[in-house]
Amino acid sequence: MAIEAGEDARDRRLLLLSVWASAGFAVLSSVWGVLSGSSMIVFDGLSSFASIGLSMLAVVALRTARRGPDERYPWGREAWEPLVVVIKAVALAALCIYAVVGGIADLVNGGREVSTGWALAYAIVATVAGVVVTLLMRRGGRSDLVRAEAAEWFGDTLLSVGVLVGFVIAVILVSAGRPDLAAYVDPAMVVVVSLLFLRIPARLVGEGMREVLAMSPPAATQAELDAAVEAVREQFGLDEAFLRASKVGGRVDVEVDYVVGEGSSVRTVADGDVVRQALHDRLEELGHERSVVVAFTTDRRWAE
Repeated sequence: MAIEAGEDARDRRLLLLSVWASAGFAVLSSVWGVLSGSSMIVFDGLSSFASIGLSMLAVVALRTARRGPDERYPWGREAWEPLVVVIKAVALAALCIYAVVGGIADLVNGGREVSTGWALAYAIVATVAGVVVTLLMRRGGRSDLVRAEAAEWFGDTLLSVGVLVGFVIAVILVSAGRPDLAAYVDPAMVVVVSLLFLRIPARLVGEGMREVLAMSPPAATQAELDAAVEAVREQFGLDEAFLRASKVGGRVDVEVDYVVGEGSSVRTVADGDVVRQALHDRLEELGHERSVVVAFTTDRRWAE
């Protein structure tokens, strides 16, 4: 329990780090974007402002999920985690689509003049800071919410790298006496980067909805559960084992139906409890929060 409490505290600290980092980026990029005339930098600021509210929502969801089951939530509150991941992803996707529309409008209207030197300086600062925050988030977090934040920061960092390359091209064009072409660089980056960034919220929506809908867990988790259930079946000479599992936030729900045959050592309720304990011990080694139901039958039709 002490280890779990420590992990929860670490996850909350990382989420709060994301909030403060987003706040810093929001202010910096908004002011810098207006001064330089770059819609790309302003878009970065808008996404950071959106991340502040979404990250705070993630902190609340994490605290709610860790309160455990009660009369209102008999199975626990872990479903808040994937729900918030989906909300965050949809909001980010909407912001990207808005940016694409604005970028296309600027391209049609002849581009946008940008102070390329200031814009290039911002891209360097944003790239370095994004790498630092991404590494901190990816190395320290355990919950799905922190992993979603890390994915978002990774996407932001890739965006910053793309912006850096774009502004280098703009500086080269201005130096070559083609400011007319350089004017198209900023809105073109908004369109391209926003479309590329859409992959991240799309993936997060898919993963979050799998958990909200209580679908099967990721393949790696499913394989671990299958191995544990099969090992216990062989240990006690049970005929068959039927496993149903789903992952919701940090909790894995497991239902196992064992078919008891003539050669099995399971004959009494006490024998069944021995099997349950053996399965519990194996699942505990996997490190997931668990809700486990184990049933026994001599007729496989009740297990299918």
